Amino acid sequence: MAYPTASSADDLKTRRKAAAAESTRWLTGRRPSVADTLRQLADVATEDARDGYGTGGEVALLEAEVAELLGKPAAVFMPTGIAAQQSVLRVFADRAGTQRVAVHGLSHLLVHELNALEELHHLRIERLTSERRQPRPDELAAIPGRLAAVALELPLRDAGFVLPTWDELVIFAEACAQRGVPLHLDGARLWESTPYLGHSLAEVAALASTVYVSFYKGLGGLSGAALAGPEDVVAEVRRWQRRLGANPYTLFPYAVSARDGLRRVLPRMGELHDRAVELAAELDRTGFRVFPAPPHTNSFRVYAPRPAEEIELAAVRRMEATRESLVHSWLPADVPGWSWVELVVTPDTLAWRVDEVVKGFGDLLAD
Repeated sequence: MAYPTASSADDLKTRRKAAAAESTRWLTGRRPSVADTLRQLADVATEDARDGYGTGGEVALLEAEVAELLGKPAAVFMPTGIAAQQSVLRVFADRAGTQRVAVHGLSHLLVHELNALEELHHLRIERLTSERRQPRPDELAAIPGRLAAVALELPLRDAGFVLPTWDELVIFAEACAQRGVPLHLDGARLWESTPYLGHSLAEVAALASTVYVSFYKGLGGLSGAALAGPEDVVAEVRRWQRRLGANPYTLFPYAVSARDGLRRVLPRMGELHDRAVELAAELDRTGFRVFPAPPHTNSFRVYAPRPAEEIELAAVRRMEATRESLVHSWLPADVPGWSWVELVVTPDTLAWRVDEVVKGFGDLLAD
């Protein structure tokens, strides 16, 4: 089979977009229309939903709920996780009198934010490791000198949504405490992590000084994030929120959808993780490879023994023929001739039988 040229690759993207628009069934779900989204928000909003610059209304209710769920004294809602995490790490750096922050080399903070920590806040990044796994206490110990904070992404998305075991997490947290360094949890997908860790959100959060959580990923909210921790730290974070322009005139639509996600989706995280484990096992028996095996959350990577250009063409052809959308675009893997994609199990995935999913993926190898 001839490999697509640059122009044919663009054509394939156009075909994928058109096929996705015509699809009537989506394995990982499809966001509702703007009109349906607004109607849903109107149905679930409280009578006095509106906040003023992030104060009162649904925002205050959401902050109280998050603080209780995470077992922290206070929480602040922000429109983006980038602003939330920049703010808290800047607070820790100012308090410690050092700009050195330890993070994983594959952390979202480094990979997807245009070097914001260094460019905006002049923080000095110390990499714990860049391997596709969670960092270890000995790697923390190998970084000499004073640190302002340690940030731990749970799960580590760019490594394949990997988590430490509960015991490993406890030991790492203890290493931070013994060194006197605040541990910050980058928990964009922390909601999805508790089934594997086997402990509640509050028990996980208790291991860290501060915790960031997101509302638009696993919970399906419009946007937004929260930062939870001690009252004095959260108060300082609010000041940085203002400095960063992260408290617009009102945030209530985001807060309403976030609270709706907490009600509807959070209780189902165990069910979603179970289905991810089941799907991964079946796909592994069908010629694919999955990582991690078994999945640590409701999301995992699927590797296929077929070049990305070929399997992507097969995927688009299948979408056009069946009007079913399985996953997003396939990407080249590190091993030549292989490709990979993320599979995120959502409540919509539960409407598919496991054998239907396996057959759909199998079609991409048989094309």
